Amino acid sequence: MHDEIRAPGMPGLNRAAPEFCAPTTHGEKKLADYKGKWLILFSHPADFTPVCTTEFIAFARRHDDFRKLDCELLGLSIDSTFSHLAWERSIREKFGVEIPFPIIADLSMKVASAYGMIQPGASDTSAVRATFVIDPKGVLRAMVYYPMSNGRSVDEILRLVTALQAADLHGIATPENWKPGEDVIVPPPRTSADADRRMREGYECVDWYYCTKKIA
Repeated sequence: MHDEIRAPGMPGLNRAAPEFCAPTTHGEKKLADYKGKWLILFSHPADFTPVCTTEFIAFARRHDDFRKLDCELLGLSIDSTFSHLAWERSIREKFGVEIPFPIIADLSMKVASAYGMIQPGASDTSAVRATFVIDPKGVLRAMVYYPMSNGRSVDEILRLVTALQAADLHGIATPENWKPGEDVIVPPPRTSADADRRMREGYECVDWYYCTKKIA
């Protein structure tokens, strides 16, 4: 029977993302290498598994769209570099898709442990299906976990990065499933005086706390 694997606490949203330095299919990579860019760090349970294969194909096909947002992709699993390379070759040969981004070979589980990718009570060393959005300042802005049985939506991750960038640039919030060109939410007033003024400030308002506007 396997010993229980103990994972440290989860990384904190809106705090500095845990530093790492790890071997990848593109050579050694550090978090500092991505300073000034957005980064999607995503883990998968294992190479040569069907759900993970569909996800990697989807990330590869959207790679250029992430690049347009100045956002890089970085995969991870607790497999060796040789396993990653063989899996990449299989995806290229069997599906006709080239994997253009690096994949961390986290055999030591240091990165997976730092990011809470190994769940408390786990009986094996598979990393969960997790996604971390890190901004150009190295701050962890979002994290999403999926079950082993279900693949994540790459389109949603791309949408989330787009929404985060819009929020940072314009100082706004975005509604459910927001896409560029749609109205955004004006942050609610913080004082009674601001609430009294809000309805007269030229926004589209349903009530003092819910106002929207368009952005360029």
